Amino acid sequence: MKLLCCPKGDSLYFYLSGELDECSVSRLRAETDRCIDEHAGLSRAIFNLAGVRFMDSTGIGFLIGRYKKLKKYGIGMFLENPDGCADKVLLVSGVYSLIPKI
Repeated sequence: MKLLCCPKGDSLYFYLSGELDECSVSRLRAETDRCIDEHAGLSRAIFNLAGVRFMDSTGIGFLIGRYKKLKKYGIGMFLENPDGCADKVLLVSGVYSLIPKI
């Protein structure tokens, strides 16, 4: 899993690519949390999932965990451009009711 964290204006963008699963989440969690802490003054975080080729329930847990962390800072979270497989998992799991897709 590759991650690029990029602040733009009042938004913090996370570009993810690869497989979002148990093998990648520990390192990814630490990297995203560090970036969130460094940019806590921004108003929203956008997770671009266009490069995510596979996601399982661990990936859903990762996204919900980041949602909770961002919420503590008062930062809104959104999901952008999920690939077909990731979109299906997120839709069936109900994640979009908590974290909107833009």
